[in-house]
Amino acid sequence: MVELIHTLADHNDDVNCCAFSSSLLATCALDKTIRLYFLSDFTEVPYSPLKFHTYAVHCCCFSPSGHILASCSTDGTTVLWDTQNGQILAVMEQPSGSPVRVCRFSPDSTCLVSGASDGTVVLWNAQSYKLHRCASVKDGSLVACAFSPPGNLFVTGSSCGDLTVWDDKMRCLHSEKAHDLGITCCDFSSQPVPGGERGLQFFQLASCGQDCQIKIWVISFIHILGFELKYKSTLTGHCAPVLACAFSHDGQMLVSGSVDKSVIVYDTNTENILHTLTQHTRYVTTCAFAPNILLLATGSMDKTVNIWQFDTETLCQAKIPDQPKQFTENWSEDDVSNWLCAEGLEDLVDIFKMNNIDGRELLNLTKESLADDLKIESLGLRSKVLRKIEELRTKVKTLSSEIPDEFICPITRELMKDPIIASDGYSYEKEAMENWISKKKRTSPMTNLVLSSVILTPNRTLKMAIDRWLSETHQK
Repeated sequence: MVELIHTLADHNDDVNCCAFSSSLLATCALDKTIRLYFLSDFTEVPYSPLKFHTYAVHCCCFSPSGHILASCSTDGTTVLWDTQNGQILAVMEQPSGSPVRVCRFSPDSTCLVSGASDGTVVLWNAQSYKLHRCASVKDGSLVACAFSPPGNLFVTGSSCGDLTVWDDKMRCLHSEKAHDLGITCCDFSSQPVPGGERGLQFFQLASCGQDCQIKIWVISFIHILGFELKYKSTLTGHCAPVLACAFSHDGQMLVSGSVDKSVIVYDTNTENILHTLTQHTRYVTTCAFAPNILLLATGSMDKTVNIWQFDTETLCQAKIPDQPKQFTENWSEDDVSNWLCAEGLEDLVDIFKMNNIDGRELLNLTKESLADDLKIESLGLRSKVLRKIEELRTKVKTLSSEIPDEFICPITRELMKDPIIASDGYSYEKEAMENWISKKKRTSPMTNLVLSSVILTPNRTLKMAIDRWLSETHQK
């Protein structure tokens, strides 16, 4: 089941976009404003609404950390806001002055892309706020953009229906007609497609358009040879142009919103329709999933944003992969919920979520904590949970002993999740190296020599190799 738990009606014109961080919801509209809400109770933050733009605000998005919000407008600007206090960090003007229709942060937060009505696409340095590179598509307005999860390329969609693939140096790698009457939105799934060939990573891309269709594409990445884009399938269900689409954080669901006033939620594994939501009274223009909890926001030309909550039945309706593609101790609460469903323990999902059980907490559960803290009364159920947890612990020990040395951070001695390259030429876990430097240690952890620079560069090649190794390991 999906339940409508809240309706926000603070905008006084069409809602154009909504976006989540881990703690906030942002919405923007034709009324020139951006509004921010706490996820805890959906009250507006004290410094909301954010006002600067002189014309309609078309798009808003959070940086991956949630510390910065970007908004773009018909006024030709993209504005960066501090989400802690609502202060403006930068105003970046599109070189052509054309209305800016879409903006997106790269996965590592170093770059921001803005696309405009005249077809120009700008890659901004999100730290210096300066223009890095600029290009343009040959026809139409740029209305959609999405970064690949590894961050090594991004895709744009135009009002002429072209999907264009760019690398991080703004080189056009590929372009093809995807929707005859124009693209309206596109989004990458953050989770790799399981079962990829050795040396390859596969991700799903969704696009939607004025042709009333949602198309699924598969992009494969290989470091030396580049990438390949292949059409996979078309999802049906809408009877009018589809204006928005978005994957859930775990990649198990895809949501779409349409001129037919409906919202459709699909199972991405079976491509079946899970839910059709018909609460809005005018065109549905935007939809977004929250990153950490089962919440969905949908916005409409009826000036409202609806907040929907999924129950555990919906979570378990989608086909669950055998295991999340990462170590158990790094699982999120949603990963734990997926694991419970896969093990036939879906009745415990709500209990585990109420107690904020993530992967690390899961591995530390004992028969006492199951009985006393989680209040699981059935001895048989407690025994089953403990047996399944012990299987996970055994697997963790086995995997830990098999980690290639080059995947281990020299500081933490653990598998790297977000590897970077420091000026000493060695790779480290980003957070560990940032902590090392913040303690005024300007020397290399490996050589003990003074670092020539404290700039940390994402090691995307190593990240892809680690993800590939994890995927292959979990398939064994």
